[in-house]
Amino acid sequence: MNLTFEQREYLSFFQRKYVKDLVTDVMPFWIEHGLDRVHGGVYTCLDRDGTLMDRTKSVWFQGRFGFTAAYAYNNIGKKQKWLEASKSCVDFIEAHCVDTDGHMFFTVSEDGKGIQKRRYVFSECFAIMAMAEYSLASGDGSYAEKALELFKWTRQMLARPGFLPPKTTRKGFSHSITMMFFNVVAILKKVIDDPSLDEQLATSLHIIENYLYKPEYHTILESVDEEGNLVDTIDGRVINPGHCIETAWFLMEAAPMFPDPDHVRKLALDILDGDFEWGWDKEYGGIINFRDCKGFPPQDYSQDMKFWWPQCETIIASLYAYKLTGDDKYLAMHKKVNDWAFEHFQDREFGEWYGYLHRDGTVAQPAKGNIFKGPFHVPRMLVKASLLCDEILKEI
Repeated sequence: MNLTFEQREYLSFFQRKYVKDLVTDVMPFWIEHGLDRVHGGVYTCLDRDGTLMDRTKSVWFQGRFGFTAAYAYNNIGKKQKWLEASKSCVDFIEAHCVDTDGHMFFTVSEDGKGIQKRRYVFSECFAIMAMAEYSLASGDGSYAEKALELFKWTRQMLARPGFLPPKTTRKGFSHSITMMFFNVVAILKKVIDDPSLDEQLATSLHIIENYLYKPEYHTILESVDEEGNLVDTIDGRVINPGHCIETAWFLMEAAPMFPDPDHVRKLALDILDGDFEWGWDKEYGGIINFRDCKGFPPQDYSQDMKFWWPQCETIIASLYAYKLTGDDKYLAMHKKVNDWAFEHFQDREFGEWYGYLHRDGTVAQPAKGNIFKGPFHVPRMLVKASLLCDEILKEI
């Protein structure tokens, strides 16, 4: 790759910044304020300065931080406190987060008593990721075996009619769980292999490519009917640009695991190109929450807000695309979203990132975490983006 001096300087600067922000800002914020040193696991309902607002624990985030802490340990620095944080979350999951029917809770009390379950299996998916990454960090292969066992059980839950209550009476395909499995399998395959992993990759790719991705709209829809047709309703026309862009980099990462990796990369780049066009707010900047594929006003009340996580996914995806293609348009894409995100989301007084901005980039509410935001998207982005910058620079 023929980088100009300015491009090398740009990538070098942000490679260092990503690591510095992770090591001196984001991870310390959550280690200091979020870790529960009495019961184990992590709290996420933190105010702007780290003050604990609610002791309810998100089971998603026990897995998410379990993964993230181990991921940082494996790729940025062998900090014992990161490994211990990962283990604390994994232990809390195993001790408290699985109900008697085998389906994990969505929220639990601080000491692990079940509060709420939802029809999704994302708690399981993030627990799989945590166990797999912790296995790699600790060298304990038993956690890889546990992760694979949980992966197989999660697929069984999804396949068993009636085990998970349906969201609606309309049958079809959903983007969220389909995209999730690309990432879950990619992480699992670092520590263990099994035919079920390749089966799931093939299934997820088939659903994305043949049902959910709509070239006529240059996007992935969040849901379609059983035949892959657009459900021409407000809900059926929803585009979530952040989800689509996240899927794009999941596909880039998983591409080498497919028989025809170039085909998968091309699909990923097509998705990124289309959904950056849908997502980028040309008036105020930043990736917007929701669009309607036919241009009607979206229904969701947060449709024009800027959330933290789509910006993180676009930072990763644009760097990945630049690494794969060397096309300067992706470095320009990265600069656009990267500059906007750090200018508007980073809290330079108390650390970490805000989660929720109005469309114009002003802060909608200043808390650093809740049941849905916590130590995952920002630190994962900082690790992954630093690695991608380093890889690009080494290809010179």
